[in-house]
Amino acid sequence: MNLGQIAGEICKVAFPIPEEKFIGKSIGIAICTLSSIELLKEISQSQIMDKIAIAARLFSENRGIDELVKYVNQNPNLHTIIVCGNEVSGHKTGHALFCLHKYGVDDSNRIINSVSPDPVLRVSKNEIINFQRIKLVDLIGKTKLEQIIV
Repeated sequence: MNLGQIAGEICKVAFPIPEEKFIGKSIGIAICTLSSIELLKEISQSQIMDKIAIAARLFSENRGIDELVKYVNQNPNLHTIIVCGNEVSGHKTGHALFCLHKYGVDDSNRIINSVSPDPVLRVSKNEIINFQRIKLVDLIGKTKLEQIIV
């Protein structure tokens, strides 16, 4: 286990965040609120949930993006992810996600052009290629429900 993984486990215990994801009633669109938990809660209680497959947060540029890529691969009807909310301070997960989508990973599975501290993924290159088929909508910094267009 590397230092980043150890820190992640400590954060889970010290700062538990139960709101990780909320399942919607549709299949084609997902919303990622990055670090904006209040926005995630607001979306989960809104009519937007009728139009989306899932709303979730994204805190880490490694395990979190791995999970998101796996979700895309397990849900072939998903075609769009709306990325909104505030960036995770120091991790720049939204930036890393867009870099992965545009540039992929190098031979060490590090996200190309990411400014994140540890953007190394465990998913396969084929899973990444499949992830790159979807559309990412950049609404990073938008934290008001009415700014999120579905």
